[in-house]
Amino acid sequence: MIMCFSHVLSMTGFATFPALIPILIPLWELTNTQAGWVSGVFFAGYVLSVPILVSLTDRVDSRRIYIIGLIISIIGLLGFTFLANGFWSALIWQTVHGAGIGGTYMTGLRVMTDRIKETNPSRAIAFYTAAFSMGTAASFIFSGLAAGWLGWNWAFGLSALGPAIAVILVLLVLKTHNITKDQLPQTHLLDFRPVFKNREAMSYTLGYVGHSWELFALRSWIVAFLVFAGAEKTGLSILSATIIAGAASIIGGPISIIGNELSERYGRRKTIIVIMILASLMAMITGYSASLSLGAAALFIIIYSGFVMGDSASLTAGAAGAAVSGYRGATLAVHSILGFSGALLGPLSAGLALDLSGGQSSSHGWVIAFGTIGFGSVLGLISMIKLGRNSYNT
Repeated sequence: MIMCFSHVLSMTGFATFPALIPILIPLWELTNTQAGWVSGVFFAGYVLSVPILVSLTDRVDSRRIYIIGLIISIIGLLGFTFLANGFWSALIWQTVHGAGIGGTYMTGLRVMTDRIKETNPSRAIAFYTAAFSMGTAASFIFSGLAAGWLGWNWAFGLSALGPAIAVILVLLVLKTHNITKDQLPQTHLLDFRPVFKNREAMSYTLGYVGHSWELFALRSWIVAFLVFAGAEKTGLSILSATIIAGAASIIGGPISIIGNELSERYGRRKTIIVIMILASLMAMITGYSASLSLGAAALFIIIYSGFVMGDSASLTAGAAGAAVSGYRGATLAVHSILGFSGALLGPLSAGLALDLSGGQSSSHGWVIAFGTIGFGSVLGLISMIKLGRNSYNT
């Protein structure tokens, strides 16, 4: 539970930029594509840091790496607070913040699994990944409140308090975990060949690429979508939109846990495939719902978020459980590198789709954008079916 709580704290700035897109686009005169770049470059920073930071957890105490990631996150958020004033500076500090999250997400998972005695920690992993949704929800709501009270820059600055508190908590509560010589991997730090040869683990990882494309594209554009849905009739505020976005993220946590329980009961691969099919269909319905009413858009965005999160824990638990002995950190590193490469491309693709099909004021544009978002589940579905067919029987 300590790591789940620390995980939520580490993410207080995670959704700050997506939450404030309706403010920062006109303030900095950004195009939708540029906004998509700023949202997506966060994951470029994530992908750059993961190969070293997460792989190191196979060799040194994961708690030390986790604290380094938290400190990098703090630097990125404070940099955005005091130094970001447009597209290029926002790219820089989003990249730094993303690198920090890259040093906390899967590293925190390793901190937890190093300290539990279960041989198959699937349920613990499900609760940890559910905490990601709770952290995202808290970030959306907190960012909307802080921006409304103090301005956009302090929304970033106050978000740095979360990872700072997490540093103190981890140092005070968690003991050092020593890795014995027989647990060390036999290859050098960045040798991922044993992971790529693991067909079962890679099937989950490539499925995670599609999942991440869809999930983070949705979270990057959810507030802007809701503001559009409420623009004509209600004039929906940024704060109200972030609260709805937070609710959509909160529901993803328990849904992720339920999805993992269904995987344990009915078979992981079968469950993931069904969820991905339903999510891809729901994407198109959600995109169309904005033309109906704000209530319909809010309802479908929450339902869609649940479907998107339904396979999250199952994919990560599947990859971790399939890891070769001594290579769990490396397996999670590859899982994150490839998965969050999808997270980089998803928001950018949705922003580009908006620019090419009428912009944020176009109902047609949002349908196309959500079709682009839902394409992530299609990618994941293809990967799970093609690569996973002969690797395992569940």
